[in-house]
Formats: sequence, structure tokens, C-alpha cells
Amino acid sequence: MDAATDVAADAPRTDPDRGLAPGEVAERQADGRSNAFTADTSRSAWNIVSANVFTLFNAIVGGCFLVLLLLGRWQDALFGLAAFANAIIGCVQEFRAKSKLDRLALLNAPRARVRRDGVEVEIAPGDVVQDDILVLRAGDQVPADAVVVRARALQIDESMLTGESDAVDKNDGDEALSGSVVVAGEGDAQATRVGADSYANRFADEAKRFSMVASELRTSIDRVLTWVGWGIGPIGLLVLNAQMMVAGGWVQAWQSGTWVQAVVNTIASLTAMIPLGLVLVTSIAFAVGAAKLAGRQVLVNELPAVEGLARVDVICLDKTGTLTGGEIAFDDAHALDVTAPGWEKTLAWYGAAPDANATARCLRDPFPVSAPEAVAAYIPFSSARKWSAVSFAGAPGTWVLGAPEMVFGDAASDVTAEFGRTVVERASSGRRTLVLGFTPASLDPGDVDAERLPDGVEPAVVLTFREQVRPDARQTLSYFGEQGVGIRIISGDNPRTVAAIAREVGLDVADGFDARMLPEDDAALAEVLEEHTVFGRVTPEQKKRMVLALQSRGHVVAMTGDGVNDALAIKSADIGIAMNSGAAATKAVARLVLLDGQFSHLPDVVAEGRQVIANIERVSMLFLTKTAYATGLAVLFGILVMEFPFLPRQLSITDGLTIGIPAFFLALMPNTQRYVPGFLRRSLSFAIPSGLIIAIALTLYTRGAMALGVDEPQLRTGSTIILAIVGIWVLTVLSRPINRYKAVVIGAMFIALIAIFTIPLSTEFFQLVDPGEECAYLVTLVTILTIGAIEIVRFFHRRYVARILSGSSATPAVSRRRGR
Repeated sequence: MDAATDVAADAPRTDPDRGLAPGEVAERQADGRSNAFTADTSRSAWNIVSANVFTLFNAIVGGCFLVLLLLGRWQDALFGLAAFANAIIGCVQEFRAKSKLDRLALLNAPRARVRRDGVEVEIAPGDVVQDDILVLRAGDQVPADAVVVRARALQIDESMLTGESDAVDKNDGDEALSGSVVVAGEGDAQATRVGADSYANRFADEAKRFSMVASELRTSIDRVLTWVGWGIGPIGLLVLNAQMMVAGGWVQAWQSGTWVQAVVNTIASLTAMIPLGLVLVTSIAFAVGAAKLAGRQVLVNELPAVEGLARVDVICLDKTGTLTGGEIAFDDAHALDVTAPGWEKTLAWYGAAPDANATARCLRDPFPVSAPEAVAAYIPFSSARKWSAVSFAGAPGTWVLGAPEMVFGDAASDVTAEFGRTVVERASSGRRTLVLGFTPASLDPGDVDAERLPDGVEPAVVLTFREQVRPDARQTLSYFGEQGVGIRIISGDNPRTVAAIAREVGLDVADGFDARMLPEDDAALAEVLEEHTVFGRVTPEQKKRMVLALQSRGHVVAMTGDGVNDALAIKSADIGIAMNSGAAATKAVARLVLLDGQFSHLPDVVAEGRQVIANIERVSMLFLTKTAYATGLAVLFGILVMEFPFLPRQLSITDGLTIGIPAFFLALMPNTQRYVPGFLRRSLSFAIPSGLIIAIALTLYTRGAMALGVDEPQLRTGSTIILAIVGIWVLTVLSRPINRYKAVVIGAMFIALIAIFTIPLSTEFFQLVDPGEECAYLVTLVTILTIGAIEIVRFFHRRYVARILSGSSATPAVSRRRGR
């Protein structure tokens, strides 16, 4: 027997009818034997702090900051305070977003059902204690490892834990793992391992732990940071050597004390290379986006998911609960010309059964129970086989209720016979169809164990149910269609029913594809998915395979749903989206949860993601241009053995007013530009040539100023003026087209620069002096030529980007063909 059973054998058995008494619960809570182990739905406090503070580049900046303080050059250590302030701002923004998300998550957390002191109560999963009697029903997620003590046709899906796709029958004494999902039947189980000792928490099961959302922004930025990280060491040594040589050589510099200025110059060159603010601005953009979506009742379980939906090019929709409201009502019962006495009583029993699903419960009002029926044998409903069967005591025969195609195969679509014609007509009208069949043979124990129907089942009644289409579905699907996002409707219902619903929400489809005909080969499956739009009779495992097949074709796939049978596909998709009305297991694995169930929020999520991507792309060109020119300057001045033309405090001017501060405003402004892959390539195609132009211009200026005999403070002032003006111009170029908001930001930065260069206290602190007439002419010439060269780079860059965008729109990622 498993470990859980061993634990149960050692511990006293809890009476399943009574459960634990309040005193026993309190004793276990005091001993720490509770299930109080909860995974945050958003980033933990430590993750936020470590992501914003404890990074390689913050360590480099912190080290440089301390060196300057030890050298007594605190005025040149301003960049350290700026980095510290940026880290604080990033933490505050993310903590605010986390607080809002965690409050929403707490309000929408799943519940556990237990029996205590003879009463069935719902509690938070963390309040479960060891030896609690868990009451398990279809759709529940098992909150702690347990041993089944009483089962009634109990089936549990452990696929998200073990990888086994088939639901497992559970009998008395069997183990039920935390994180697994009840898909059929009901039962009681005694909790054995709780909290950190449970299977789910010890082995980081897929049902409760989120894998990292693929983020092109973060991946690209991390790649740049890695490149810069590898370059800082050798470039730093090159610059330091050049500065020591300018100071008269290593020995003389050390003896004369001029090594201090050499170290200061080296630190100035290194800190300029690090795009510190880019990581911060990206994190803040994600956090602000998540907080804004939370205000629209969209819970973001992981911040990069804000970006994720904007990158999606195929969205797979489960019909029930997504396109339709999920609430169904009984429509009609069409009795066929067969001898099957008592079908009304059978439907009444199905409607009143303890494990009745939402469809069966619709039978309670039209078919009330007149007298209880004693069950002789019963095969509960399974989403995999889509039927259930029952034999009653004292009455011969077996009744079968299920999907027509799954019970009767091709006969359900044969329009030459009354049964097939009835099913096809009703399914084609968009109504959900079930069939009640009957056979004189009764279920025997072998049939129940093998989940096998007896021979001779004949259709007795065709049942139809109505579903209400969500009022926002048509508009939302129209939006995705206009945006070039492919739509795939995936449902377990009759393909004709699904196709009718699809037509009702505006999709141009003929008939749905019957998933029973899907090929087993993954490549062939992917081809079918490219050709068809609507799929019916899809099993939970097929939904997952369909998502993976689309991903194999290079698609970024979103999957929506609300049922337990959607959980595997939602987990496998790039972006999983769950309705809050859905099963706890489904919400647990989703990236996004629509708290009010409004499908119409998805365009808001796309718009927020696009804003983040487009604005960060623009902002990244500012930061990467700075990294490019700083690296170019360091290499050129190191090779040419020239003194670095800036003090660290002077670079703080250009970093803050031409890049850092405006970047925060630009990153949060509205932007509806469509996502196109290749963010880093497009950014670098502007940043590298622009940065090289600026580096070469400053090198030529320094050479020219040295030839004119300009003294060191004047030379540095001229360099700062050139870099400040050119930096403002780069900001302006990348902000086009200029609107009122951007004009205010740019204007404010320009006014601040003028103030810094004219206010005496500021000029004294930053060591800015009058560059002199000759140097002023040189500064003007170099500035104009540099601006002209950057305009040329931007001209060709815009053409390059336009060609990429037009190529992308000319060849949509998904061919939206007519469903067949």
C-alpha cells in the first residue's frame, strides 16, 4: 500500500459519518498538522524585492557607488541613489499590484468541503487538518493527500500529477492525491498528509504551481543584460588602463594620486553601459497593467501574462461557459416508437441523483421524483465516454443516458432513420442533444467493472437542452477576427450543435468536425486544425493534444474554458483563461481568470498587453541607444588612450532627463500598435547605429577640443551639452508622432536641462562651465551633424520596420478557413 495508506494505518481512523470534533481540530492546528500551505497567486514579497534589488547589475552599480564614496567623490555617486530610488519605485509599484491581486484571489479562492461533528461545512483549503473527513464531489480538487474511506462510483483525474490521462476509479482504501480532480461520482476520504508534506506541495504539481509565462520582452532584455554583463569586465579593464596611461602610467598615477580620477572616469564609463532602468520600467509596466486589469475584474496570476495575450495568434474557445452562459435549461423530450416503459421515472432519477451534473439537474423540474428508485447497478457518467447507465432493483433492463454519437455511433447521424433524423435536426438548430436508451438486459458486475454497455441498447427518447449565447460573444469574436487572431471552437457537444452556436456568434462555418475522426498522428492533427474551425465531441485529452498541435506549428495559443475537462488544455496553452464560475482546478492552472465571467474583457487584456509591448519597445530604444554609445565610447577611448570626457555626475543629467524620467511616462501611455515578433531586432536596428554615431561624434569632438587646446572642464561641459541635446532629440524622434502628452513630457525635460545648465548652484555641483567661443562652435557643429545622422538612421529604420509590419499583415499567422 502507498505511503498515504501507511500513514492512515498508524493514525486512528476518523468516523466518516461524524468527522472530527472541534477540540480535535484545534489540537491538530496547534500541533501544526494543518494544510496551511498556500501558493501566492501573484509574485511573493521576496521575489519582488530580489527582482528589483538583488541583481547582477545592481551589484555592479552598488560596488561602484561604494568605491566612489570611499574615494570621497560622493558628488559622482548620484547614479547609486538613482538606482536605489528606481528599485524602491519598482518594489512599491509591484507591491501595490500584488496587494490588489491577492485581495481578489482571496475573495475567489477555492473551498474545501469537510465533515466535522456530523455536519458538512465548506472551509478554506488551508484550514483542513490531518484526519479530516474530506467530502469529494465531481469538480472538486482534492485539497490534501487522503485515503478513500467511502466511495460511490468515485473517479479522480490525476493527469496533472502523474501524466496519466485516464481518470482512475477509486475504492475504499485507495489513495487520493492533493491537486487531483474529482471527475465523477462522490466519496469521503480521510486526510493523511497535509501542508508542506502533501504530494502536491512536495513535488510542485502542475495543478497548483505556475510555470513561467513565455515573455519576449523579458527574454530579450535578459539577453541584452547578459551581453553587457560579459562585456563589462574586459571593457572596464581596457578603459582603466587607458585612464591610467593618460595620467602618466600606472606607477606615476599611483604615486601622484591621479589614479583616483582614472578610477572615477572608469566607473563613469561602466555605469553608463548598464540599461538599469529598462528592467525596472518593464516590471512597472507589467505591474500597472495587471492592477488596471484587476480593476476590470480580470485576475492576472502572473505579470507577464499581460503581455502574453497580445502575442496570441490562435484562441481556442470551449463553447459551454465561454460562448454560452453555461446555464442550460430543459427544452423538449421526443419519444421514439419503441417499447420502453417508465422513461419518465428514469429521467426523474437521473435529475435527482447525488452526482447529477448540470445537464442532468435540468431534468428535476420537468420530471419530478414520484417515488424513489432502488439502484441495482450503476455506471456513472464520464466525460471521456460521455454516457452513464443504470439498472433498477426489481425492474429488468438497463437505461443509458448520454451523447447520441457516443452511445449509438453512426446511427445517430443517419438521416434515413427516424432516430438519426431527429438527432440531426435538433443538433443543427444549436440545441444540445442527449439520448435515453433502453435494453432488456441488466447490468452485471462485469459490465460495471469494465464500464461496458450490455447488448441490445435501443434509443427511447431524444432530449434537447437550450443554451443562452453570451451577449458579448459576437462582439468579442469579431474583435479577434479583425485583429488576425484565428478562432477554434472546441467542445464536447455534438459538432452540429457547436457549429450552430458558432454561426450564431458570427463565425462563417458550415458543419463542425467530429473529434472522433481526428488522426492520432500529431502532424496530421495539426493540419486538420489549420483547415477547420469548429470541433465537437472533443475529449479532455484531445483538447490538450489540439493545443500542443497548434503550438507545434509556431502558433501562440490561448485557451478558454470553465470545466474540469478544460484544465489540461488550459495548462498546456501559452495563455490559459478561466471563467470564475468554473471549477477550482481550472482556475488554479489558468494565467487569467475572468472574475465576473465577462468574455468581453479579453479585448481589454489584449489592449493592455499591446500597450506594454509597444511602449517598452519604444522605451527600450532609448535605453539601448545609451548602452550602445556608452559601450562605443568606452572601447574607442580605451583603444585611443584618451581621457573619458564625462564625470559620473554629468552622465546622471543625461541619464535622468533624456532617458530615465521620460521612459516612465512613455511606458504607461496608451498604445494600440499590433504585436509583431522581433522586438529586440527592431530595437537594436535603431539603437546600435544611433549609439555608434553618438560615440564617434563625441570621440571626434574630444579630438577637436584637444586640438583647440580646450581645458578639461570646458571639454567635459561641451561633451555634456552635445549628449544632452542629442539625447533630447533621440527622445523626440522615438516619440513621433508627437501629441500633447508627449510634447509636455519632452518640453518638461528640455526646460529641466536648461535649468541645470543655467542655475549657478546646479552648474557648480555638476562642474559645468562656459565652454568658450571656439568650443561652442565645435559643439554646435558636432550636435547638428549628429542629429542629422540620427534622422537618417531613423528614416531607414522606419522603412525597415514598416516592411516587417506589412510583411506580417500580408501573411497572417493563421489561415482562417471555412470550418467543415
